[in-house]
Amino acid sequence: MNKLPERIRIKDIARLADVSVGTVDRVIHGRSGVSEASKKRVEEILKQLDYQPNMYASALASNKKYTFICLLPEHLEGEYWTAVETGIHEAIATYSDFNTSVKINYYDPYDYHSFENASEAILALQPDGVMVAPTAPQYTKGFTDQLQALDIPYIYIDSNIKDVPPLAFFGQNSRQSGYFAARMMMLLARDEKEIVIFRKIHEGIVGSNQQENREIGFRQYMKEHHPSCTILELDLHAERNDEDNEMLDEFFRTYPTVKNGITFNSKAYIVGEYLQSRGKKDFNLIGYDLLERNVTCLKEGSISFLIAQQPELQGANGIKALCDHLIFKKEVTCINYMPIDLLTVETIDYYHSK
Repeated sequence: MNKLPERIRIKDIARLADVSVGTVDRVIHGRSGVSEASKKRVEEILKQLDYQPNMYASALASNKKYTFICLLPEHLEGEYWTAVETGIHEAIATYSDFNTSVKINYYDPYDYHSFENASEAILALQPDGVMVAPTAPQYTKGFTDQLQALDIPYIYIDSNIKDVPPLAFFGQNSRQSGYFAARMMMLLARDEKEIVIFRKIHEGIVGSNQQENREIGFRQYMKEHHPSCTILELDLHAERNDEDNEMLDEFFRTYPTVKNGITFNSKAYIVGEYLQSRGKKDFNLIGYDLLERNVTCLKEGSISFLIAQQPELQGANGIKALCDHLIFKKEVTCINYMPIDLLTVETIDYYHSK
């Protein structure tokens, strides 16, 4: 073999494989119009030379447009999913040179049919890639089966469904997070014999896989380490926020000695603000996510701990994974767990979520 220059060019590969430059280019970028014999010769030379194409330059030179659609739960401005959206838009801006665009669609997290309708609308558009916050596995699978049939890569954020593996998942290990939260709860509760789980629920639906899995992990820890501790439950209505305080009043009238509780959703402030309004300073509350109202409660003492999970980074990394896979042809790591960050009033001002 003749000596090759230090920087291997496509024309060098073409000469060694005895094919045209255009043939090499088509093989490298997976395009059609190449005979099997020529393709095999080029691939052998590429392997011998350990050739790594400059996908960045190739993508810049391409006129292809990439359209992504994200399917997220409906939410109000300032709630948890707002931070996820911020990360999504930041990532799209980063990759704007590559003709990327994103559309965000929504579903009602307490209505499985809403997810089905939203997913059907996405399938009709046939985007290049999808990022989805999954609902219940049986409804998510109907969507992802069709995405696979259309060869559309998809990313999970917030919760993972192992039976329906995505291109990549970004989020906490929900059960481990709940297990850890129980350990922290019992450091506060010590020898108390009762604790309470607060939920937001609508017609029996909690609204996210993440919350359900956190509770499974929480109960696993309690069963293993504090089996005699009674776990009480209070289900607040997801659609009737005006009844929260009345239901909390009734709960604490019925269980006046309960001093410790947790919520696995991002709205710990509902209980935190209630505790402030009633002057209850002897209650330890743990919650999730750095919503502004949660952080205010943490600083004012009505929430003891917040567990954070970097939602902006989840949104940004999900888009990055789609770009790496589709544009740069890179391998993508499938399972990407986010840190389980425990924050207190002393540490919150020094925490950076990205």
